[in-house]
Amino acid sequence: MKRFEYKYIIGLLVLLAVAKGSYGQQDPMYSQYMFNVQAYNPAYAGTWQSIGFMALGRYQWVGFEGGPETQTFTIQAPMRNENVGLGLSVIHDRIGEEKRFAVFSDYSYRLKLDQNVYLRLGIKAGFTSYQNDLSKYITYTSVDDHDPAFDGVIEEKFMPNFGIGAYLHSPSYYVGLSVPKMMQNDFEQGPEKIKTELEMRHFTLIGGYVFELSESLKFKPSFITRYVKGSPVVGDLNASFLLNDKFWLGAMVRTVGMFGFNTQFVINNKLRLGYAVDFDTSQIRKYHNGTHEIMVSYELSSVKTRYASPRYF
Repeated sequence: MKRFEYKYIIGLLVLLAVAKGSYGQQDPMYSQYMFNVQAYNPAYAGTWQSIGFMALGRYQWVGFEGGPETQTFTIQAPMRNENVGLGLSVIHDRIGEEKRFAVFSDYSYRLKLDQNVYLRLGIKAGFTSYQNDLSKYITYTSVDDHDPAFDGVIEEKFMPNFGIGAYLHSPSYYVGLSVPKMMQNDFEQGPEKIKTELEMRHFTLIGGYVFELSESLKFKPSFITRYVKGSPVVGDLNASFLLNDKFWLGAMVRTVGMFGFNTQFVINNKLRLGYAVDFDTSQIRKYHNGTHEIMVSYELSSVKTRYASPRYF
């Protein structure tokens, strides 16, 4: 794609984002959400019952200059009190010249409801740093016109926040509900004081179940639903198969006109290598080569031997 085309399209996207009273999905979207729950639900911290690390890179609209990119890194660990889990989530998100860098600490507490059924309640607290060089965008105004929405550089805006979550799980199923950011942050830009909502309150609902079809084959349907005021509900439905507790293979559909595929290799129940690819059915598909997501996670030795069994989410 030619550079001037990229500037026009990205400029239009940002113009829509900064229009007064605008709302939309702002938090990063993940295709491998079932293995990256901690990024948006603090109650997930501690569920591995081991010290674990996860790194994920998502590259949307590959081949489209300035397309969205997200890098996520999480750490979780159980405490001496086995009902307590701690974690850290670091997320870098970029689209065009807009950059967000977030660091959040995660805390969860586990309640036993039944044999092998637990409810975890969690809270996360941290901050997001926001930057956007509006002057680099080319808009559709004429040469003599000036759009005050694109005045100057938002050098950095520091936004503290906190989130909450609940996560019900057993060895074969899970359901989670979370609001990753409870506070709504905005700022006023330019001489006309154009209001921009930088952080809106997102609601996320997830769930999944593992069916054992045979000793060597398992089937796991799962879903995630996201909602933010002023935007349509966005939902993903995924169907994955697990072969010999070593190899995941699945497919997904998204309500905003996307579909995709995912795979994951499990090595010694500790190292996981995952990949997902998404394709959209809108007209913008002509200008990019899909969305690609790479994930790596690693777990240190389990705290207790009874947790050495395969983990399905």
